[in-house]
Amino acid sequence: MNALILDKTFTKENFTINRLPTAEYDNCIFKECMFTEAFLSDVNFVECTFIGCDFTNAKTKNTSFNNTTFNNCKLLGVLFNSCNPFLLSFTFTDCNLQLASFYTLAIKKTMFKNCNLEQVDFSMANLTQSSFDGCNLKNAIFDDSNLEKADFRTAYNYTIDPNNNNLKGAKFSKNGLAGLLTKYKISIS
Repeated sequence: MNALILDKTFTKENFTINRLPTAEYDNCIFKECMFTEAFLSDVNFVECTFIGCDFTNAKTKNTSFNNTTFNNCKLLGVLFNSCNPFLLSFTFTDCNLQLASFYTLAIKKTMFKNCNLEQVDFSMANLTQSSFDGCNLKNAIFDDSNLEKADFRTAYNYTIDPNNNNLKGAKFSKNGLAGLLTKYKISIS
C-alpha cells in the first residue's frame, strides 16, 4: 500500500533528479516543479493542483490523476493514455500540451482553457461535453472521437471530419466552420 501525503505544498522541486516517491498525493500543490522525463508510474494524484510545472515527456504509466488541475504547465509529449483510466479527470488552463496523447481515453467534461493543443492525439477519445475554450488545435487528431456536446466555439485551427467523429450537439462558431469542411477542399470566405 502506498503512503498517503495530504495537504502538502511542493515548491521548485526537481523530480527529474530526485524521483517523486510512489505515494498517494491528496490535495497537494506543486508550484514550479520539474517533472521532465520523470517516472511517475503508479503515483496517485487526487485533487492536486500543478502550477507552472514542466512535465515534458514525463512517464505516466498507471499514474492516477483524479480531479487534478494544471495551470500554466508544460506537458509536451505526455502520454495520458498510459495513465490509470479509473476516475481519470483533470482541467487544463494556459497549458502547452503539444504532442500529448489522450488516445482512447474516456475524459468527459474535461476543460481545456487557453491551451496549445497542437498535434495532440484525441483519436477514439470520449470527450463528451468537453470544452476547448480559446485553444489552438492545429494538427490535433480527431479520429473516431466522441465529441458529443463538446464546445469548440472559441477554439481555432482545428480540422475535424464530421463523417468520422460523433459531433451530435457539439458547438462551433461560424468562423470555425472551415475546420469542419477541410476534407472537401472548398474555399470559404
